[in-house]
Amino acid sequence: MTSLSLSDDPHEPPRPSRGLVGLVILLLAVVAALGYLAYRSEQRLQAVERTMAAVSTRTEASATLARQAMDRAVSSEAAARTAAEGRQVAEAQTAEAVQQKDAAVQEATTARETATRAQAEADAIRKKAEAEVNRLQQALGQIAETRRTALGLVMNLGGDHLKFEFDKADLRPEDKELLARIAGILLTAHDYTISVNGHTDDVGSDAYNQKLSERRAQSVRNYLVQAGLSPEILSVEGHGKSLPLVKGTSDAARAKNRRVELGLVNTQIRYLSR
Repeated sequence: MTSLSLSDDPHEPPRPSRGLVGLVILLLAVVAALGYLAYRSEQRLQAVERTMAAVSTRTEASATLARQAMDRAVSSEAAARTAAEGRQVAEAQTAEAVQQKDAAVQEATTARETATRAQAEADAIRKKAEAEVNRLQQALGQIAETRRTALGLVMNLGGDHLKFEFDKADLRPEDKELLARIAGILLTAHDYTISVNGHTDDVGSDAYNQKLSERRAQSVRNYLVQAGLSPEILSVEGHGKSLPLVKGTSDAARAKNRRVELGLVNTQIRYLSR
């Protein structure tokens, strides 16, 4: 038990003993130590909180980076798929283009070969047709005047050959004999059309001579059909007095203008010339 010291002076207050003082000091020390510990604990707690906050911040940043990286990865994967699909489409289109090119080249080659063959055939046909025209010109030229034109042959059966009487369209026996010889030559020809063109002299009106020239041409055409030529290759046209062979009004000039001309056109040469 703590006791207070007594002094001889009854009026002096009592003084604590040394043990009580020590106890107080000890309590103060304990309180101070506990306060220091509490302070240190508070500081450590704050440090831990700051560390946790920093870690949380870094964690969130890392999560954000991870999400961004994942988004980039997804985008890259999608881009890679798109690129792969585009590459496949491009490869397919390239393959199709190559096939189309090969087909076009083959078609062009075939077309050139066909054109070459067609040209060779046309040249052969033209050469054969030209030889036939020359043959006919030589054969018919021995019967009557026969000249070559851009359209074919023109055989002039003027007054020296078909002697039409004035204002007549009848054929005489000698005219028929001449036409029979001509028909014999024409029967050996192929791929021809023949136009029979009638003409008159200058005596009479235009209308009258037009009709007369048509009758003369029709007479020649009818006899050629009787001689064996196909009616389908023969046509008739009258020119009246519009195309005189010679100028003048003499009997000789008028006799030459009373004529029939045969125009022979090789259909193959005409077709190849288009």
